[in-house]
Amino acid sequence: MTVNHETRLGACHCGQVQFEVVLLDGFNNIRRCTCSLCRRRGAVAVSTALGGVTITSGASLLQSYRFNTKEAEHFFCGVCGIYTHHQRRSNPDQYGVNVACLEGVSPFDFDEVPVFDGVNHPRDMGRGRKGLRVGTLRYEPYKEE
Repeated sequence: MTVNHETRLGACHCGQVQFEVVLLDGFNNIRRCTCSLCRRRGAVAVSTALGGVTITSGASLLQSYRFNTKEAEHFFCGVCGIYTHHQRRSNPDQYGVNVACLEGVSPFDFDEVPVFDGVNHPRDMGRGRKGLRVGTLRYEPYKEE
């Protein structure tokens, strides 16, 4: 299996926060999550190593948010409010990066996005298991007849 360490540029909506990200395996690990925060923000995330995000502009504008166990840290622009990335609770050695912030990428570019159970987090279940896939989010472009 070939791993694709692809480098992409990204930014928040207003462009004040800009970053570079080295994806762990291209877009082969995109996902959605069912936890209370992810459900509300609706983002599709892709994985990178903890050192895989470099903020190139606007680092002082980044705000962070932690909830519940306070283990995961979610980052967003303090100006426009767009979620850019987060340090994962399920794997603290990784960031999840909002694909909608990546240059030339849209969440609607993916026909199917795996959805993982963030409500019943593996670390809360006492079994040390990886997050369970609970579904698939599908995008089918509308075609006029």
